[in-house]
Amino acid sequence: MPSISASSPVSPNLALLDLSERADGPPLIAVWGSEKADSEFQLGTRETGWHQHLRGQIFCIENGLVHVRTRRGSWLLPPHRAGWVPPGLPHMASISGVMSGWNVLVAPQAARSLPKEPCVVGVSELMRALVRRAVAWSGQDVLTPAQRRLSAVLLDELRGAPHEPLHLPMPSDRRLLRIAHAVLQAPGDARTLDAWAAWAGLSPRSLTRLCQAELGMSFAQWRQQAGLVHALESLARGESVARVSDALGYATPSNFIAMFRRAFGESPARYFAQRAGAPRAAQMPAEPPGAP
Repeated sequence: MPSISASSPVSPNLALLDLSERADGPPLIAVWGSEKADSEFQLGTRETGWHQHLRGQIFCIENGLVHVRTRRGSWLLPPHRAGWVPPGLPHMASISGVMSGWNVLVAPQAARSLPKEPCVVGVSELMRALVRRAVAWSGQDVLTPAQRRLSAVLLDELRGAPHEPLHLPMPSDRRLLRIAHAVLQAPGDARTLDAWAAWAGLSPRSLTRLCQAELGMSFAQWRQQAGLVHALESLARGESVARVSDALGYATPSNFIAMFRRAFGESPARYFAQRAGAPRAAQMPAEPPGAP
C-alpha cells in the first residue's frame, strides 16, 4: 500500500519501496509510520498509483481511513483493523487523515499460508504486542530463533483473525459492471433487481446467476455491502448519520443504524468512538533490554 509506482503523481517512499522489494532478509520486516515525509511508512492524506510489491503487507492505522482498490474489487481499512495485501498483487490506495500506523512486510515464502486475496481482519492485543517487538528488529538481516518463533506467532494471529465485511468485489462482466458502477454512483437508488436487469439488458435470472458467479453473493447482499462501504467513508469524513442514511435511501436514520449494527455489531457512533479510543499500542515504547 504505501509505496508508489513510477507513474504515480506522488513521490515514492524509497525506504519502504526498498524494503518491500527485498527477496532476502528476515521473513517479516516491520516498520512504524507517520505523516512525516521522511517516515519509512508515509501516511497523511494522499493517493498512490497502481503498484505492487514483492513482499506481502499487513498494515494497520490508528486514525483516518484507507481505501484500497484491486482489479477485482475494493475494501476499506478503518482504524485499529489490519489490512492484508498478498505479494505481487496490483493495487492502489487513497489515504485520508492517517497520522500513524504500522506495516509488516512478509516475504513470499512466509506468505504462502496466508489468505490469497486481500482482506481486513481484527487486531488482537497479542498482534499489537508482536508488531511492537518486530519493529525493533527491522534493521536485522537475520533473526534469532526466539524472534523467528515470535514471527511465526504473528503470522498465526493473522491467519486466525476474524474477517470483517469491508470488501466490495467487482465483476468483470460488462453488463454487471455497468450496474455496479451505477449503484456506486447513486447508492440510494431503490430500483428492484428486475428493474436493474432490464436497464442493463439482462433477464432477472441472468442477473441473479451473474451475481453469484462473479460476486459470490446475491445482488441484494452486494448492494448492502456497497452501502456499508459508502457509509464508512462518509462517516469517517464527518458526515452525520442522518445525511448518510438519507443518501442510502433509508426512510429513517434508525433503519440505517439497525442495518449498520447487524453488519458490525454496534451502532455507527460506538463503532467510530471505540476505534478512536482503542489502545494506542503504537506509540512504540522502547522494548526492555534483552527482549527477543
